[in-house]
Amino acid sequence: MVIQTEGLTFNFGSQTVVKSLSLQVPQGSIYGFLGPNGAGKTTTIKLLLNLLKTQEGSIRIFGLDFKDHRKEILAQIGSLIEQPALYLHLTGKENLLNRAILLQIPETRVDEMLDLVHLTEAAHKKAGNYSLGMKQRLGIALALLSDPKLLLLDEPTNGLDPNGIIEVRELLKDLVTQHNKTVFISSHLLAEIERMATHVGIINNGELLFQGEIKDLETISQPLVRIEADNTVDAANLLTKQGYKVADVNDRTLSVIYHSKEEMAKINALLNQNNYTVYSIHKVQKDLEKLFLDITQTPAK
Repeated sequence: MVIQTEGLTFNFGSQTVVKSLSLQVPQGSIYGFLGPNGAGKTTTIKLLLNLLKTQEGSIRIFGLDFKDHRKEILAQIGSLIEQPALYLHLTGKENLLNRAILLQIPETRVDEMLDLVHLTEAAHKKAGNYSLGMKQRLGIALALLSDPKLLLLDEPTNGLDPNGIIEVRELLKDLVTQHNKTVFISSHLLAEIERMATHVGIINNGELLFQGEIKDLETISQPLVRIEADNTVDAANLLTKQGYKVADVNDRTLSVIYHSKEEMAKINALLNQNNYTVYSIHKVQKDLEKLFLDITQTPAK
């Protein structure tokens, strides 16, 4: 495990914001740390970076106790907490050169990082004129400049448009598969984490509700096929007789468990063949609130 915490607890005054947190982040993983705003994600990351002092519990990173090996551990971690700290009047390359001088890193790393995050063509453009997605990629390049083993990212896709989100997602996947990094990424976006993570931990009100491989989460966060049709109750009965699992039904819509787009097409054809008018049919993902309810109601294995 690259990150292991045991009983990690942190209080702001009388308020407990992280409660007995036990994380296990495997080497070579993209670990999605998922939870709503205010769940304790940023506080946890600040504890892992020693920006907040541990009050209770222990932290081990790279198999080393944080208290005894703080400098050695931090030298191998790159981080980006929400918005990157950029000099907007400097170019992208100048931002990286400035950091390289501070860290006494060879300047050759600067061009390597620009190439890695696909900013070579924008290297001489002022960072203030970058799009949000470009700024985030430059922030990740800054975090990677010292060639760390572990990358801690706090909501790196916040405020990005769809193209920016895709850019960051593909970059992170490439870092793990091609560059042997481990990535710990916090987010409040369930669908985004499901697209990139190999492992996931779900936190709410400071408590870890779920931790495991992404495939284990998928059994809980099973998406649905939402169908808007006439005579929804009768349509639901037909689908049930045909072996489909109906999740819910009301006067306007019914939902069945999603398995594949091919099966969704078969459901549509079946309803049409039996003279039900289908006004719309589409895949829907559970939101965080519904997922939290499902997790807390799922019996422990």
